Amino acid sequence: MQERHLFEYAVIRVVPRVEREEFINVGVILYCAKQKYLNVAFEVNEERLKAFNCELEPSVIAANLMAIAKICEGERGSGPIGKLDIASRFRWLTATRSTVVQASKVHPGFCIDAEETLQKLYQELVL
Repeated sequence: MQERHLFEYAVIRVVPRVEREEFINVGVILYCAKQKYLNVAFEVNEERLKAFNCELEPSVIAANLMAIAKICEGERGSGPIGKLDIASRFRWLTATRSTVVQASKVHPGFCIDAEETLQKLYQELVL
């Protein structure tokens, strides 16, 4: 039997009007320490944004989500946060914020394959 590993995830949300507390799920970020895994899956659905009658530019939201992806990977150009260790990057990305792009509370679980689990959560919670 394969070993199951503790993972943590948060849903990435777009909150077009923070004062109304309405949001659209646009992605999932998942961290698994044992597998040294931190990644995000996301999609900006313009039709869903239009349903909120918001004036946000999808390209601006996409740029914010790409910045999250760069930080997850610790890519060059991801700034000082991207240079932190993997656990610190996850904690920073999922910290509570009052902005247009924010993360839900962090939820735990167990998985065998972190990438497979990320894709499953993305399918269930975003698409």
